[in-house]
Amino acid sequence: MTPTRVLIADDNPVVRAGLAALLATTQDLEVVAEAVDGREALVLTRRHTPDVVLLDVRMPGVDGISALPHLVRLAPVLMLTYSQETDIVREALLLGAGGYLIHGEFTSDDLVRAVRDVREGRAHFTPTAANALVAELRSSSQQQRTVAQSSERIHNSVIFGLSSREVEIMDLIASGMNNQRIAAACFISEKTVKNHINRIFAKLQCTTRSEAIARWLGTARPGVTGHG
Repeated sequence: MTPTRVLIADDNPVVRAGLAALLATTQDLEVVAEAVDGREALVLTRRHTPDVVLLDVRMPGVDGISALPHLVRLAPVLMLTYSQETDIVREALLLGAGGYLIHGEFTSDDLVRAVRDVREGRAHFTPTAANALVAELRSSSQQQRTVAQSSERIHNSVIFGLSSREVEIMDLIASGMNNQRIAAACFISEKTVKNHINRIFAKLQCTTRSEAIARWLGTARPGVTGHG
């Protein structure tokens, strides 16, 4: 069986030696070169054509993130680093890294498995990196929902012909506020709030708060009778 050829790129000689020693205990893995920064990693990758590159993030000269988009064109790259910031994990994955391991979170067996996985195109992450990725995905999902809700709100204000003040009050109604709290939030009297609500109900063609909320949030449209 042809061994998996690995290149290690890390500016710390102790880390490089430790990784090389770990990989040397497995017969189907072979360290073919070691680099001290991203520039040397690129030169040695072209020269030795490894099957997998183990790449640190922070290195003097050309760092791992800068070298990553060039290296992934030549071989699968597994980030192997102390850097655990969410934005770094995200950027590495967007630039093409096949996995992300953080020192102190993996055993020698985990490392060997990750190298094999990345060579075969299977992503591999240690817990902190995986959590950073999940947090990023949740944040992106929340941002998308916020944009969608904002678009729906603008769309509905046009459909129903609400003024900017009526939009503000309708949003407060939808949030569950009563007239007294709406008056305090908008610095107006309760009588003025009632007048706005009467105009809003007329424009939304409804008679109750629940109907108004349903139509405002897009779950009902004019002409559909609600209850509440």
